[in-house]
Amino acid sequence: MSPHRRSLRFWSGAFTAALALTVTTVGQASAADVNNARNAGFESGLSDWTCSAGSGTTVSSPVRTGAAALQATPSGQDNARCAQSVRVKPNSTYTLGAWVRGGYAYLGVTGTGTTDVSTWTPDSSSWKQLSTSFTTGSSTTSVTVYTHGWYGQSAYYADDVSVFGPDGGGGTDPGPTIPSAPGGLNVSGTTSSSVSLAWNAVSGATGYTVYRDGTKVTAVSGTSATVTGLAASTSYSFQVTATNGAGESPKSAAVTGTTNKPNGPGPALPKHAVTGYWQNFNNGATVQKLADVQAQYDIIAVAFADATSTPGAVTFNLDSAGLGGYTVDQFKADIRAKQAAGKKVIVSVGGERGTVAVNDAASAANFANSVYSVMQTYGFDGVDIDLENGLNATYMTQALRSLSAKAGSSLIITMAPQTIDMQSTSNSYFQTALNIKDILTVVNMQYYNSGSMLGCDGKVYSQGSVDFLTALACIQLEGGLAPSQVGLGLPASTRGAGSGYVSPTVVNNALDCLAKGTGCGSFKPPRTYPGLRGAMTWSTNWDATAGNAWSNAVGPHVHGLP
Repeated sequence: MSPHRRSLRFWSGAFTAALALTVTTVGQASAADVNNARNAGFESGLSDWTCSAGSGTTVSSPVRTGAAALQATPSGQDNARCAQSVRVKPNSTYTLGAWVRGGYAYLGVTGTGTTDVSTWTPDSSSWKQLSTSFTTGSSTTSVTVYTHGWYGQSAYYADDVSVFGPDGGGGTDPGPTIPSAPGGLNVSGTTSSSVSLAWNAVSGATGYTVYRDGTKVTAVSGTSATVTGLAASTSYSFQVTATNGAGESPKSAAVTGTTNKPNGPGPALPKHAVTGYWQNFNNGATVQKLADVQAQYDIIAVAFADATSTPGAVTFNLDSAGLGGYTVDQFKADIRAKQAAGKKVIVSVGGERGTVAVNDAASAANFANSVYSVMQTYGFDGVDIDLENGLNATYMTQALRSLSAKAGSSLIITMAPQTIDMQSTSNSYFQTALNIKDILTVVNMQYYNSGSMLGCDGKVYSQGSVDFLTALACIQLEGGLAPSQVGLGLPASTRGAGSGYVSPTVVNNALDCLAKGTGCGSFKPPRTYPGLRGAMTWSTNWDATAGNAWSNAVGPHVHGLP
C-alpha cells in the first residue's frame, strides 16, 4: 500500500488503445419496427451467417432464449468474425442489438452509407446486451452486421441479434412488444446485510431489473433476487421492471425491506463509510496507537498480518518496539474502545510484500482457521484482502466462505485490489468479489501506483483525475457489485504512494459525480449511485503526518452523501 509495499503493473498501451471504442446510447424500437436480421437466435445453425476461419458454431448451452446460440472462438490472427448481410431501406434509422457473454465481444455494422458504428464489452460470465444505432444512406439497401471477439481472448457467445427498423424486405423475426410491469413484488427474506425479493412472472419478459431507492442494483432472468451489501437496521425501497428485446416495462409498485440488526459488537457500519489503513510498523509516517486514529475513520484496517510456515495460514505480531512500546494489552483495549465508538477494526492480509498463498483446499482451510483465530485473540471484526501478488479465486472464495461460516453475519470483509485487478470480471480479484457478493462489505480499489486503464466506456484514462476515479469505478458498479460495495482508495498525502495522489477536493468531486451526478469531469456515469459506500486511504499515519488534511476533508463529505 505504501511506496515501499506496493508493486506496479501495467497494461500494454497498444492493446488498451485498441480497445478504446465508443459506446453509443440508443433508444428503444418502435412498435412498427421489424427485426431485419435473419436467423437472429441461431435456431437454424449458422444459416445466413458466415464466420471467419471456421471460428463459429452453434451450441445448446449457454443460450439466452430458444435452444441455440452462437459460439465463436478467436485463434491466432483471427478474431472470430461472424457476419450477415441484412436488407434495409435507404434514409432510415435502425437499432442494432445482440446479447453476448464469455470473452471480449464486439457488435457492429458496415456499409451503412453514412457512419459505420460498433460497440463492445469486456468478458462477462452472464448475458449482457450490446446496442447501438445507425442511419442508412440515400442509396443503401443492405448492410453487413457482424460480431467478433478479440485476439488471444476466450470464446464469446452471441444470441438474439436484432436490427430493428423499417422492413427492408428480408426480415423474418418480428419485434417483441414491451412487457407490462411485474406484479406481486414482496420481501421474502432479510439478513443484516441483504433483502430477498420475489414477484410474479410477466408474459413475454426475458429478464427483470431490480431497483433499490430508484437505482438499478441487479438484473436477473428469474422471478426472485437477493440484494446484498446493505447496511444493517436500515430500510430500503425496492421496485422491479420486466425487460425484453423491445425495452423495459414501467416499474412495479414499491415495497420496503428492512435489514436485520447486526450480531457483532457495537453499532452497524454506516451507509457511507471511510476506511483507513493503520500501520503496524514505522516507515517515517507518524507513529500511532490505535487510540490515536482519527475519528472520521469507520473501518480501521490493521496492516498487516504475517504469513507462517503453514501454507495459507497467517498470524499477527504487534510491532511493539517499532511503535514506541505499545503493548498487546493496550492494543486489545484500544480495539474494544474503537468498537464501542461505532468503528470496525479488521486485520489486513497481504501488502506488496505479502507472501500468503491460498491455492488449494488445504491452504484455504488454513487461511480461514488462522484468520478466525487471530480475530478471536485480538477482537478484530473481520479481514481485509490486500494480496498484491495474485490470488486464486476458487480457493480464496472457499476460504472466505469458511471464515464467514465461523464468524457469522457480522463479519466485515474488505478488499483492496490494484486497478489492473478490476478491469474485467474474469480477473481473479473481480471473480472473488462477485463470488462472495452476499458476504462482501466493500472493495476499495487502489487508484494509485497505476498505469493508464480502461474506463467502463472503453476509453483510456490516466491516474490523477476525477475521470480516472469515476470511469474505473463504473466498471465495478456496472459489472455486478452493489454501490455499497464500492469505495475509492487514494493516498492520504504525496508521501503515501509513489504516484496517483490527488487532492481531497478531487476525491470529493468523484464521490459526488458517482453518487449525485455533480462534479464530474468529461466522463459522465450512465446513472448515479447514491448508495456508494465511500472512500479509503493509505494510511491513517500518513494522514496524521499531513495534519489530518485528508480525513478532515473527505470524512465529512463521505458521511454527508445522500
